[in-house]
Amino acid sequence: MATAECPHVDAEDPSRRDKRMSLGQHLVELRKRVIISLIALVVGMVVAYALTDFIIWAMTEPIRAVAAKRDMADKVGLMFETVTSAFDLRLRISFAVGIILSAPVWLWQLWAFLMPGLTRKEIRYTIGFVAAAIPLFFAGCYVGWWVMPHIVEIMASFTPDGAANWFQAKYYYDFVFKLVLVVGISFIVPVFLVALNLAGIMSGRAILHAWRVAVLIAVAFAGLATPAADIVSMLMLAGILVVLFFAAAGLSMLFDRRRAKQAKATLGPLA
Repeated sequence: MATAECPHVDAEDPSRRDKRMSLGQHLVELRKRVIISLIALVVGMVVAYALTDFIIWAMTEPIRAVAAKRDMADKVGLMFETVTSAFDLRLRISFAVGIILSAPVWLWQLWAFLMPGLTRKEIRYTIGFVAAAIPLFFAGCYVGWWVMPHIVEIMASFTPDGAANWFQAKYYYDFVFKLVLVVGISFIVPVFLVALNLAGIMSGRAILHAWRVAVLIAVAFAGLATPAADIVSMLMLAGILVVLFFAAAGLSMLFDRRRAKQAKATLGPLA
């Protein structure tokens, strides 16, 4: 009879009833999260637009380095093809940097939407998720920014003598910021693996068993993100991604072991 009541179950998980939301409630929740993220993005874009002169100067530093090394200042530079392309470049930079600056907000909103009705313990996990994801994202952006000049210089070295390197502003921007954002996002993928583990969707052992696929993907991604001639940058980026994957797998297995011990301690008196 004592096992039939189990009053501690309802007392422990009262908020899990909130997770049984209808489709309409999910859509309302999604709209709220998207609106908050968009507001943060707009604020980030406004701040970024005020910094576009500095960003463009920093972004084109590899071009000036190429010009200095090859002593071709009149044949190397950034090219604006149309009347509005300079303004378009500033808007594109504002959007990309706005995404980076608003990352703490939209990462939090994404996690809050995926994990509604959190218990106190899950709220601690949420704080840990955000505390890990945000610095990892910015660290990934920094790594992408650090790799970018090496790629530009190496690719420019293949230009034959007598030829000019005029980089189209639109394509140069796409190259720089896509590289920075993609590497930044790749750094938080392991955090989402831990999140899937906490949500009970994937076990730590299942994550670890996929290590061969993870290593292959990390090497392939690093090879695509860096030029073939820059082996050092490729190996460094691939190594960082592999280390982050194994850290996520180890942390997930630790959580699995802790949950197993808690379940055994809970079922022990009932048995």
